[in-house]
Amino acid sequence: MNDFAALSRMLENLIRFGVIAAVQMEPPRVQVKTGTLTTAWLPWLTLRAGSDREWDPPTVEEQVILFSPSGQLANGVVITGLPSDHIPANGNRAGLHRRTYSDGTVIEYDSVAHHLTATLAEGGTTNLVSTGGIKIVGPIIHQGDYTQTGNQNVTGTVTVTTDVVAAGISLVNHPHGGVMPGSGKTGKPE
Repeated sequence: MNDFAALSRMLENLIRFGVIAAVQMEPPRVQVKTGTLTTAWLPWLTLRAGSDREWDPPTVEEQVILFSPSGQLANGVVITGLPSDHIPANGNRAGLHRRTYSDGTVIEYDSVAHHLTATLAEGGTTNLVSTGGIKIVGPIIHQGDYTQTGNQNVTGTVTVTTDVVAAGISLVNHPHGGVMPGSGKTGKPE
């Protein structure tokens, strides 16, 4: 190759910075704006793409690096995940692993404080399916109503501050009819 201009262009195109211009979900491809150019549809790099797979498509305006083998932009592969002034990093210290979603949901682990937090956006819901069971070790503090389908076995003391209602009968306020004062004992509640 004796064409210096073509060789120079190919070297320049080997590695370029850019931003996502458009995202296509099927097949997964993006277009990248790099300088004054906008590429054709190119694949983006994901963490896993074998029998274990990761799906986390890039977003428009996300800063990327474009690797183009042989300097041919049409053969490019897009590497995502570069914070920018336009879309800054969502953390600022060591020991913090944080994922922030576009709806405001945040999942993070702080290895300095040893604390895991998941905060869903307003109205968010959670569904955990574990047919083999769930084991939680440690105290649980629960706020809000609780509905259970199935039996419950408790080893230990159950402490209730207000009342227990079984089959519509209050443990605290149920009356006992036909009881005379004295040392006698009542029968089962009616």
